[in-house]
Amino acid sequence: MAAFDLFRSIGEFTHFATLGLRAAVASVPHPARWLRPFYSVFIGGIPMAIVLGLALGAVIWLQTRAVLEQFPGANDLLPTVLTAAVLLELAPVGAGLIVAARTGASLGAELSAMKLGEQIDALELLGQSPRRVLVGPRILACILAVPLLHVLVSMLAIGSSFVSEAVAGHGNWLKYSGAVEAELSNRLWEVLLAAFKPVIFGALIGAMGCWVGLRADGGSEGVGHAATDSVVRCSLLVLAADVLLVGTIRSLLA
Repeated sequence: MAAFDLFRSIGEFTHFATLGLRAAVASVPHPARWLRPFYSVFIGGIPMAIVLGLALGAVIWLQTRAVLEQFPGANDLLPTVLTAAVLLELAPVGAGLIVAARTGASLGAELSAMKLGEQIDALELLGQSPRRVLVGPRILACILAVPLLHVLVSMLAIGSSFVSEAVAGHGNWLKYSGAVEAELSNRLWEVLLAAFKPVIFGALIGAMGCWVGLRADGGSEGVGHAATDSVVRCSLLVLAADVLLVGTIRSLLA
């Protein structure tokens, strides 16, 4: 019975997400619908993205240099290793988890409160589709915001690692930037495919947050449960999708 419920939930969410993506595409020509949620997702996520980017660059530099110093001449590989780690994995997943934690809770709480307050029913009575008015714009906002946060985290992480390298007196900007550019050139397709992951993460987070919120029940307590459940499900979905996407990208590039 538990397995049946799991597969039924997966099917229901897949159906909901498909219709939500169609509504998101239909919302593109109507900026008035999605600019406010986009502002909330992107601007609200910037402080966490700044902290994450700066911390990632410094911590990865410390850990990577400590390992490479054990091998003669391997320190020259530091910019290459760090850039690959940031661009291919850490920045995309970090941006996804930031939005999953912050926006997932917000979507779950907001839409559950609207449902329990009968605002969803009021929209339907007025002939408005909640999927078109509420779900689509929020999914589109997440699709647009997560890649931008990914770019911000990547830039700050690479910049923070260079600052750490310069403060330690181990390199200069020309040498460091040359190694970063070489890594980007050698792995261009891999970097571009990895940069597409935040788009998928954004779509999944937006759809899951809205799905959980619209299924809430139980009064004010249900709002809290929806917010918590949304964060957990969005975060797990990001991590599971990352595993599948990495495997797919590796198979495409093989």
